[in-house]
Amino acid sequence: MRPPWPIHSPGLRALGLFWAGVLTIVVVGGAVLQTLGPPPHAHAVVPPETTGVPLAVAAPSHEPAPHAAPVKAVASLAGRPGRSTPGPIAAPDPALLEPVEDDPGAFLPRIGADGRTPSQVYARGFDPTDTRPRIAVLLAGVGLNGSESEDAVHTLPGAITLAFSPYASGLGQLLEAARAAGHEFLISLPMEPQGYPLNDAGDHALLTALAPQVNHSRLDWALSRISGYVGATGALGLLRGERFTGSPQMLPVLDSLADRGLLYVDTRPGRQPLPRVWSHGVDVVIDEPAVRTEIEAKLAALEQIARDKGSALGLAGATRPVTVDRIAAWANGLAAKGLTLAPVSAVVVAPRAKEAEAKDLSAKEPGR
Repeated sequence: MRPPWPIHSPGLRALGLFWAGVLTIVVVGGAVLQTLGPPPHAHAVVPPETTGVPLAVAAPSHEPAPHAAPVKAVASLAGRPGRSTPGPIAAPDPALLEPVEDDPGAFLPRIGADGRTPSQVYARGFDPTDTRPRIAVLLAGVGLNGSESEDAVHTLPGAITLAFSPYASGLGQLLEAARAAGHEFLISLPMEPQGYPLNDAGDHALLTALAPQVNHSRLDWALSRISGYVGATGALGLLRGERFTGSPQMLPVLDSLADRGLLYVDTRPGRQPLPRVWSHGVDVVIDEPAVRTEIEAKLAALEQIARDKGSALGLAGATRPVTVDRIAAWANGLAAKGLTLAPVSAVVVAPRAKEAEAKDLSAKEPGR
């Protein structure tokens, strides 16, 4: 049977040419793709580098973090102490707690697996763009006198940093009140003071004559008494641990504090920043003597130091009513003078170079 159209008709010839062209395009395109290879993968979006100051604190779980070796406080992890966001002080975060093996229910501070440090998470918020001279005040001896300590927590501005004694007991409610009022706080380390043994820092004091492992055990005891603090200090009420701080025995202590993400306040007036740990030295002891006119004069001296240096740190050794009242009244007038009250975490400076260690720590203290 003959087809209804001629085999060599123009329409059939055109259709053949069309499919030949399609086939050619497919073959050539395949060859090109084979030569070029698969398309490149899309680049992953890299988050911006963090500043070391967390913008938010993760909600704590109901169980403490499992025991693990602390994360070393290298610069890429630890970062600068402090935080820029306002709000109450965070409750102890299980991710930043290390159980004490021989003391059930006791915990040591640690750097979190994500690099967060206690000196960041538990800090009071402070605006880092504030260029006014900063004055920090540390009130020590908190917890030793219950009524005076409670009055200090509620009377003083939240920017005042507190130092709790490890010998105080029943601090749960007082610590909660301090957090709610916005006070960041430190743990006081009992250390050998000037005039030792007449001046005695207690049964758990770190002493220059003890073996390093004994002092390490005593340090862990002090650090495990409470949780949720940004750092430590040698101010134990009116005692200040100057003899131990000025000895080579202090270097392992500084290493331990740094490895746990803690800052340190040096109670020896006029000293340079310490090596190995974020720190600040006391510029003025406010309550020696604890007389109204003397306290006011010391606070005025703090103002001048802050204007000259950009920051200043004052220490009050006890929660006496006259000291608390004078500091509270003075703090209310700082803004009008072009100054700002800052927490300790906002004035500490980076560790000094290792070359400065011998000069900082081996010099004998007065009265040694």
